[in-house]
This record gives sequence, C-alpha cells and structure tokens, in this order.
Amino acid sequence: MEEIIFIINTVLKNRGKKTKADIDESCHLRNDLGFDSLDLAELTVRIEAKFNVDIFEDGIVSTVGDIVKKIG
Repeated sequence: MEEIIFIINTVLKNRGKKTKADIDESCHLRNDLGFDSLDLAELTVRIEAKFNVDIFEDGIVSTVGDIVKKIG
C-alpha cells in the first residue's frame, strides 16, 4: 500500500497538484484525489512499470482499493 500511495502522490506532484497525506483504500481516484484522464494514464504506466500489472486491463478502476486488489 505504501508504494501505491507513493506512486499516487508522485503523479499528483508531477501534474502540479497537491499531494495527499490521508490516502486509504476507500479513496476514489477522481472524486477524492482529483485525478483526471491524464493523471490516470500516468498512474497506469507507473503501476505497470513497478508491479507489471495493467490495472485497467479488466475494466475501470475507481478506488485505491481497486488498485490494491489488482496488484495483490
């Protein structure tokens, strides 16, 4: 989970957005973290590079918990 939070905050920082300290599995990527389609694209690339998993392979991923399940 720590690595996922690090990646999420890296994406936010790279896109000029404020990083988040209180990320948990229930956080919604768009509604809670403010991700847009470009953020999601970067997140997908970074997670695939780190974990060798395409998080959107089987459909939409909406929450941090969805990502955890995909790489788990």
